[in-house]
This record gives sequence, structure tokens and C-alpha cells, in this order.
Amino acid sequence: MKTKGAEIETQDNLLMLSTRGSIFRALRFRNYRLFFIGQSISLVGTWTTRLATGWLVFRLTHSGLLLGVIGFTGQIPTFALAALGGVWADRLHRQRLLVLTQVLLMIQTLIMAVLTLTNRITFVEIVSLSLFQGFINAFEIPCRNSFLLDLVEGRANWGNAIAVTYSMENLARLLGAVLAGSTIAAFGEGYCFLIDAVSYFAVIVSLLLMHLKDKRPERSNIGVVEELAEGWKYVSGVRSIRLVLILFGIVCFVGVPYTVLMPLYAGTLLKGGPHTYGFLMAATGLGSLAAGMRLAIRTSTTGFEFTIARSAILFGIGVIGLSLSRNLSLSLTLAVVTGFGMMQQFAASSTLIQSFIPERKRGRVMSYWTTTYMGALPAGSLVLGTVAQALGLTATLTFSGMGCLIGGVWFWGQTRNFVQPGAEFEDSAAGINGTACE
Repeated sequence: MKTKGAEIETQDNLLMLSTRGSIFRALRFRNYRLFFIGQSISLVGTWTTRLATGWLVFRLTHSGLLLGVIGFTGQIPTFALAALGGVWADRLHRQRLLVLTQVLLMIQTLIMAVLTLTNRITFVEIVSLSLFQGFINAFEIPCRNSFLLDLVEGRANWGNAIAVTYSMENLARLLGAVLAGSTIAAFGEGYCFLIDAVSYFAVIVSLLLMHLKDKRPERSNIGVVEELAEGWKYVSGVRSIRLVLILFGIVCFVGVPYTVLMPLYAGTLLKGGPHTYGFLMAATGLGSLAAGMRLAIRTSTTGFEFTIARSAILFGIGVIGLSLSRNLSLSLTLAVVTGFGMMQQFAASSTLIQSFIPERKRGRVMSYWTTTYMGALPAGSLVLGTVAQALGLTATLTFSGMGCLIGGVWFWGQTRNFVQPGAEFEDSAAGINGTACE
């Protein structure tokens, strides 16, 4: 008689065989197609807002420190509350929670548009609205990350769904960067926020059109604090997950915040304007898109630990190169390299971690992923902004790149006893599968 685990593994193998060879095989699932279309449109708007916010702060203040402050305030609420958001992602109906968060984010962006278009926006108001957005993201991001795998069938397609999603997000980054640069130059930042507000309708409609199996969350018999502790026990107890999260945190702290300094880089070192800034971010998006497409081809996570290490090293080298470049063409090439390394490290890490997680803990475990990102990134933004103000942009970017490079080399040295996830990586009676623990 087949066990439940063997049946699931057999079904996953059949699904993988039926879809192997297709780089976009996740799109064969209707719910994922709706998610892909809605998110693609919405994220183009999101990236126009991100770039417009950075340029607006630069135009109002010309301060690297205050660019770092905006990066900090927009993400610190998510860091503080993401673990709680993960608990509710496991407790509540994820589809409905996502609809609610998208509506709230649309309202926040619409307020930004109105204030900017009427020339009443101030730095204090940007900070306040960024804090509000960070609060909503604390619930939206863990929910969206855990909801993604509900849209495809079989573990064999999880990695492809994650990689295709990252590819979609970075194509949106590329298009959003070009759109933002052109819109800011022609009409101003306010219209970027207005475009973003309208784009939320696409993702809201796509969520409402989905037909999902009635997967009601299991009623929990323990409190929120106990559920948080259970998620932390799992994350900290599995060595491979722990190592991936540590490197992810290092890269998010010293590496990724370089993007908040790109308005300063474009305006001072390259002597450019909003078009230059848009081109740099589009080049980063192009590299990230290539990384996502490369990972989407793969049907196994075997060797992902080495991919993660190499990607962090490549990212670091790219940022160091940017610190030395004063030529637009060279900087655009290096931006492609940094985008590729950064996103390949992100996507491979996310895929590997989600391959370990039992479904009933997915929201909580991915909330710690979000907490790592949203804790390291705002702190790093504040630190890099302060260093840029004190030591200059060149020294700051060099420091950023060296941190990623050293982190990647350290992680490579830890891969010797790295445990790959099996088809059924579930908790043992002790709480965690002992083969993956120290």
C-alpha cells in the first residue's frame, strides 16, 4: 500500500514530467495566470512609485542621509510586524487578506498622488505615508509569498512558479523604471503615483476572479505567541534554512540598500537627471529579469547553495564596479551585473527555503524571510545614507560591494554539509526533521 507521502511524490513527478521543458510551465494553471497578469500590471505601477519617491526626496532635499531615512521608514514597520503578519497569513483566508491589503495600498498611493500634484507634499508627509505603507506590507508580503504556492499544483512546479514570479517582478521593474524616468521628466512625480494607484485595480480584479479550492485554515488551539515561537523554532532549528537567511540578511543589510542611493549616484557622479536614474534602474531590472529566467528553466534545487554563494559574490563585484565608474555606458553594464547577482541570490534562496517548509507553517516561516529583508534593508539604508553623507558615495558603494563579496565567500565555505530538501520535508515527533539539524 502506498503511503500518503509516496502518493504525493508520485503525483509531483507526473506533474513535473508533463510540464518539463516549458520555462513558463506555471502559467498553465489558471489561478497563477490571473495572479501573473494582475501582478505584472500592478508592479509596473509600484516601481514607478518607488523611483518617483526616491527622485522626489532627492529633488526636495539633495541629501543622501534623507534618502536613507526614507528607505528606513518605509520598511521598519514591516520588520517589526512581519512575523505577526505571517501568523495571520496561516490563520486567515489568504485570498481575502490580499484583496484587503491591495485596497489599502491603493488608497495610500492615491494620497501621495493628490498631495504631489497639488504641490503640498513635504518630506514629513512622505515619511508618514511610507510608514503607513510599511504597516500594510507587514501583512501583505508574508501572505503573498505563502499564497503563491496555492496557485500551482505539485512541488515540482513550485520552483518554476517562484522563478517566473521573480522574472515578472523584474520585467515590471524594468518597465516601471523607464516609465518613471519619462513621466518624471515630462510631467513630474505626481503622475507616477497616479499611475500606480490605477494599476492596483488589475491585481484586485485578478484576485477576485480566482477559483481556489476551499482550503480553510486549520483552527489553531494555541495563541499567537506560541505560533510565533513554533515558526522560530523551525527556522532556527533547520541549519540549511538558517544559513540561507543569514546570508540573505547580510546582502540585504550591506548590498541591496545601494539602490536608495541611485538618485544621488545618477545626479552627482554621472551628472544626469531623471532619465539617467530611470536607465540605471531599468538596467538593474534587465539583469534581474535574466536571472529569473535562468532559474525558471531549472527543475531541481540541486546545487542551489552554490548558486546562492556565486550570486552574492557577483553582486558584490558589480556594486564595487559601480563605485568606480563615471561613464554611463559602463555603469549601465554594471547595473545589469548587479541586478543579475542580486535577483539570482534572492530567487534561489526563496526557492530553496520554500522547498523545506510544511504547508501549514509556510506563512510563519516566510514571515521570518520578510522580517530578515525588512529588518536588514531599512537598517542598511540608514547606515549607507549616513556613510554617504560622511565619507562620500564612492566609499559607501565600495563598502557595500565588499560586504556582499565577503558574505558570499563565507557562505560558500558553509556549503560542505548543506542538506537539500527531500520530497517530504516534514516535522518529526521532536518538532523538526533531525537530518537537517545540527
